[in-house]
Amino acid sequence: MSGTTEPLVEPGQLAAELARPDPPTLLDVRWRLTGPPGRDDYAAGHLPAAVFVDLDTALCGPPGAAGRHPLPDPAALQAALRAAGVRADHPVVVYDGGDGMAAARAWWTLRWAGHRPVRLLHGGFPAWVAAGLPVTTEPPAPTPGDVTVVPGALPVLDANAAARLAAADTGTLLDVRAAPRYRGETEPIDPVAGHLPGAVNLPAPEYVADGRFPAAAVLRERFAAAGVAPDAPVGAYCGSGVTAAQAVLALHLAGRPDAALYVGSWSEWVADPGRPVATGATPGG
Repeated sequence: MSGTTEPLVEPGQLAAELARPDPPTLLDVRWRLTGPPGRDDYAAGHLPAAVFVDLDTALCGPPGAAGRHPLPDPAALQAALRAAGVRADHPVVVYDGGDGMAAARAWWTLRWAGHRPVRLLHGGFPAWVAAGLPVTTEPPAPTPGDVTVVPGALPVLDANAAARLAAADTGTLLDVRAAPRYRGETEPIDPVAGHLPGAVNLPAPEYVADGRFPAAAVLRERFAAAGVAPDAPVGAYCGSGVTAAQAVLALHLAGRPDAALYVGSWSEWVADPGRPVATGATPGG
């Protein structure tokens, strides 16, 4: 299983793998933007042997000028992953509460950190329960892992690179937030409403529904309709790089493993009042 790189695993397949002598490492990354803490959900019931890993404190750096969910410090990430039992080249499966966003950010973070054999449980914890598979409240005692974090295995956009991609004649920067936020009509979280000039709006529900992804051909059609060309650069951003990580996962499924994540996303962009902001339904505002 060390060579497993497919992004998704279904509950039944995962259950079969967990019954083997050397099963995948399970990470429970349930999280909600406005709470309550995912650890409460974990305590109420989780997959057997799953270890809870907090997205805010273990998989991301502290919020600030780089955004609400910036890249983690590599040494801190390595320590957190080792504490959770992540081993070098050993399969990892991440899951969340079903919408697939936190799990996608965990998937992306491990891939960015150089750990290739990581998959997302398709449909998350609800899909596991719906399949009639076992749940426990017993906390595991993982053997410490030996994974080494080597940052940079997936492409990342900083603010300047995101601006260049959005303004380029070839290439597409996707804004995957809800359309009213893109248009600048409302902004429930960050201090400024609008979008990066030149970015194209493709709200997440147009390529993923209830945490489940359509077939690769369908994804390719939806991204193409948004202006994503097969041989041109593509990147994605959202409010703080969580929903956009799910977009990058969808792009991987559509055959675009070169898709870049603007990790800081809108929360970083508007932290600098000198950066331009567009409003309205079109990329240029």
